[in-house]
Amino acid sequence: MTDRTTPLDATDLPDAVKRYLKAHNEHDVSTASTALAPDATVVDDGNTYEGIPAIERWLDRATSEFTYTTAFLGAEHEGPDRCTVTQRLEGDFPGGTVDLRFRFTLHQGLISHLIIAP
Repeated sequence: MTDRTTPLDATDLPDAVKRYLKAHNEHDVSTASTALAPDATVVDDGNTYEGIPAIERWLDRATSEFTYTTAFLGAEHEGPDRCTVTQRLEGDFPGGTVDLRFRFTLHQGLISHLIIAP
């Protein structure tokens, strides 16, 4: 079986992914939402959020519920419209440290689907 992933540097990520991650890490909901397609979906903690208004409510809650820092651990390009970014979060949430994979699917340069999971 051929490995179909290509390692990426943080600077090589698609613009929408870079914009989303930077805004999410800075707790900037309005800028994060500019990286999303109008019909985007996000799956996090077993919940699915559909459309920008629902995603903005989730982002607002997710970025204000706990205090945390993030560190970029790596990324992989998995096709012309897909990439996965791994970040380490450390903060005052249960467990204190977690490595999360952000699996992005893009459509016309915007994030159309995002799955966040350990």
